[in-house]
Amino acid sequence: MATKTYVPKESEIERRWFLVDANGVTLGRLATQVATILRGKHKAMYMPNLDCGDYVVVINAERVKVTGRKEEQKRYSRHSGYPGGFRQTALRDVLAKHPERVIEAAVRGMVPHTTLGEQQLRKLRVFAGSEHPHTAQQPEPLDLDTISTS
Repeated sequence: MATKTYVPKESEIERRWFLVDANGVTLGRLATQVATILRGKHKAMYMPNLDCGDYVVVINAERVKVTGRKEEQKRYSRHSGYPGGFRQTALRDVLAKHPERVIEAAVRGMVPHTTLGEQQLRKLRVFAGSEHPHTAQQPEPLDLDTISTS
């Protein structure tokens, strides 16, 4: 008895828009659940080699919560490529200037580090405040407790 694996076509993938409020939510827990939605793992038709995920709009990024002493101890590093071009920035400073980047960096670490992951990250929109320009897409408010990442 031969069974065939179902592979959805691009036209069969239904993409929805979700709205996530980051107010008072722990950064890592928010990022894992947003990454799950971006990858499409919450759908029955999930394929690890296809982008079948949904769009996610995250608001109130400036109010995300971190536990412990991460605000002082966690560092974001970059290097310009020139001698002496290594720079580090504390989480506290990044949250003060560009709170969107904190969530984007956390989610980036949880999607594949390939072109597929880049494609999935393009469906993520993060905003520091509660206003966003995606009201025309009518994003569904998402309760983070309903998504199970088992």
